[in-house]
Amino acid sequence: MAPRDHRITLLGKPGCHLCDDARAVIARVAEELGVPWEERDITQSPEDYEKYWEMIPVTLVDGVQLDYWRVDEARLRAALSA
Repeated sequence: MAPRDHRITLLGKPGCHLCDDARAVIARVAEELGVPWEERDITQSPEDYEKYWEMIPVTLVDGVQLDYWRVDEARLRAALSA
């Protein structure tokens, strides 16, 4: 699978400084590798809020949780190369 065939999702909420840090890493890696990504606000989904409120930011690759609190850039790149 090529990196561009994957999808990254960042789960966060407004005012989250760790989310800002995660967004910067994800945006940089996604741009370099041509990977689409999206951001979801957990306050807009009761299910997301209940599941992730203590863990944000949460990084998903193809819907599978990869990281929480911090984005490990090396792990993200490895997941996108698989």
